Amino acid sequence: MWDMIQNMASDRLWIYTGIVGSLFGAAFLFWFKDTRLAMWAVGKFDLTLEYLAIRWGWTWLQDDPNAWRTKYPKITSKIDELEARINQLEKSSTKPTTDVGNYQDG
Repeated sequence: MWDMIQNMASDRLWIYTGIVGSLFGAAFLFWFKDTRLAMWAVGKFDLTLEYLAIRWGWTWLQDDPNAWRTKYPKITSKIDELEARINQLEKSSTKPTTDVGNYQDG
């Protein structure tokens, strides 16, 4: 009977060690993310991926500069609206003024 219990516990030991290891790993990463070593490592990783993307033309590693527009549609529409209003105001302005009133003008 005891052998059967030990055998069952050892068969599932990998599950327990996996869970405990994941918890310790998550705790370490939570602490590590704000250290200078982490910032350095992320910077080096970013430079390495950028080098690979340029060297071998791996476009799937490159960021789409307009990806944020699809991720944040409300902000995109607000920015587009504000840019249109600015352009309209610039066009309706008759004479652009370069004198902005410096504190030394008085």
